[in-house]
Amino acid sequence: MAHAVLPYWRLSAYYFFYFGCAGLLATYLSLYLQSLDFSAAEIAVLMSLMQVMRLLAPNLWGWLAERMGVRIPIIRLSALASLAGFSLFFVTTRFEGLFVAMALMAFFWSAALPLVESVTFNHLGAQAHRYGRIRVWGSIGFIATVLSVGHALDFMPMEALLWMTAGVLGGIIVCVFVLPDAGRPEPKQAVGGLWATVSQPRVKALLGACFFMSAAHGALYFFFPIHLVGHGYGKSMVGWMWTLGVLAEIAVFLSMPRLTRRWTLRTLLIASFVAASVRFVVIGWGIDSVALLSGAQLLHGLTFGAYHAAAIALINQWFEGHLQSRGQALYGSISFGAGGMLGGLLSGLVWDVVGPAWTFTIASGFAFAGLLWLLHGWRGE
Repeated sequence: MAHAVLPYWRLSAYYFFYFGCAGLLATYLSLYLQSLDFSAAEIAVLMSLMQVMRLLAPNLWGWLAERMGVRIPIIRLSALASLAGFSLFFVTTRFEGLFVAMALMAFFWSAALPLVESVTFNHLGAQAHRYGRIRVWGSIGFIATVLSVGHALDFMPMEALLWMTAGVLGGIIVCVFVLPDAGRPEPKQAVGGLWATVSQPRVKALLGACFFMSAAHGALYFFFPIHLVGHGYGKSMVGWMWTLGVLAEIAVFLSMPRLTRRWTLRTLLIASFVAASVRFVVIGWGIDSVALLSGAQLLHGLTFGAYHAAAIALINQWFEGHLQSRGQALYGSISFGAGGMLGGLLSGLVWDVVGPAWTFTIASGFAFAGLLWLLHGWRGE
C-alpha cells in the first residue's frame, strides 16, 4: 500500500543525482580515458565493467534485500561504497588501477537503482502512472550535469571531471539518507516463484528484447562522445547533443499517462525498436550533418524514454508482491548488464577495424533483432 503522502521531492531528488552521475559517466568518462591514451578496446573493457556488474550485482543485492527484508540500508551502503570506489580514480591512471576502481564502484552502484525503483512503485501504489513524473527528474539531472560539465570541460582539463563526478556522488549520499522506505504490498493470490514468472512467453519475449535494445545502445554510451569529438565537435556540443535526446525523453515521460491510454505498452515497445533501428544507422553515417544527428537524438525519446517506461511498468505488473525487487534486478541484469556489456565490448573490438559508421550499423542490427524477438515471442496482449 502506498504511503498517505507521496515523498515526491525526495524520490525525485534521488533520480536527479543518480542520472546526473550516469550522464557524466556515459558522456565524458570515455573522453577522460582517451585522454590517458587508452585504446578503443581498453576503453571498452573499462566502460563495460558498469554493465558486467549490472549483470551480476543486482540479483545478489535483490536477493539480499528480499532475504533481510530491508532495502533502504542497502541503498545507503551502496551510495557510500560507490563514492569510495570512485575515489581510486584520484590515485591512479594505470589500466589495472582503473579496472579495480571501476569494478568496485560499479558493483555497489548497481545495487541501488532496482531497489529504488521498487521503493518508488511501492510508494505510488495504485498511482503507478505517475512514475514518469518522478523519473523525469532523472532526465533533468542528466541534462543539468551534462550541459554544465560539457561547457566547463571546454576550458578546464579533463581531470576536473573526476571532482565534478565525486560531487554528484556526494549528492546521491545526501538523498539516500532522507529517502523513506515504503510498505511492501501483500503478495497477490496468483504470485508464484521467480521461475514461474520468468517462464511465461511474454516475460521471456520482453527480457530478450531488452537484452538486444541495450546491446544496440552499447556503441552510443561507449563511443558517441568520441565519435563526435573525432569529427571536430567540441565537448559542449557533445553535451548539447545528449541534452537534445534527453529533452525528447522528458517529453515522453511526461506524456506516458496519455500515451498509455491510446496505445498498449506492447505497441510502444514495438515503436521504440523501430526507432532504434533507424537511429543508429543515422548516427553512424550522418555524423557530418547536425540536422541528421539532431533528428537521431530526438529519437531517444522513443528508444529510451518510451522503451524504458513501458518495460519497467510491465516488470512491475508481472513480478508481483515479494518478487518486485528481484524482477527489477533481473531486468537490469539482462538488459543494461548482459546486453550493454555485449554491445559495448563488441563496439570496442570493431571500432578501430571497421570504423564508427559500421559499428553503429551493427548497433542498428541489434535493435532490429530485438524487434523480431519481441514480435515472435509476444504476439499480443
